[in-house]
Amino acid sequence: MTLDACFEGHEDSRRLFDVLRRGVEAMDDVTLRVTKSQVAFRRRRGFAWAWIPAKYLRGKIAPLVLSVDLDHRSLSPRWKQVVEPRPGRFMHHLELHEAADIDDQVTAWLREAWERAG
Repeated sequence: MTLDACFEGHEDSRRLFDVLRRGVEAMDDVTLRVTKSQVAFRRRRGFAWAWIPAKYLRGKIAPLVLSVDLDHRSLSPRWKQVVEPRPGRFMHHLELHEAADIDDQVTAWLREAWERAG
């Protein structure tokens, strides 16, 4: 699947994704894997995923959600949800509403996840 097909009909989500993508691709050795449900940022393995809540949920929702794989539970109140799908792996879910949400703190979390995926 292409990025254009993934984001078809979700222009606000695509604009946010493009900002996010520019920040992630500034790191070396990053590839994208696009599926019907999400876009994975990968190094040797996946370290972050972006998905469009409007494909699955109704009501007042964020245009884009970023899920970041860390080896610890971050206590930042910015996370919408943090789950531990298996010991030592914590998936952090962050709602993105505007480009300003993709700030230095988010970039630091992405770099941490990227380093772990290498």
